[in-house]
Amino acid sequence: MNSKPLDYTALALVIIGAVNWALIGFFRFNLVTFLLGDMTLLSRIVYGIVGICGLYLLSMFGRVGTGRETE
Repeated sequence: MNSKPLDYTALALVIIGAVNWALIGFFRFNLVTFLLGDMTLLSRIVYGIVGICGLYLLSMFGRVGTGRETE
């Protein structure tokens, strides 16, 4: 199975989440709350998807460390 598209999608979402955390840390501005509302169902789904993508990317350590990157 070629998981490269999934890897890139997960990586993009985690980067977006990291940028949101940087905005919170530096400027006290939560982009997700600004766009979707404070803990609405949609914002909770976004947070959940970003979290799941972060957990999925933990598997990348095993693939990179053993030289079994997907091609």
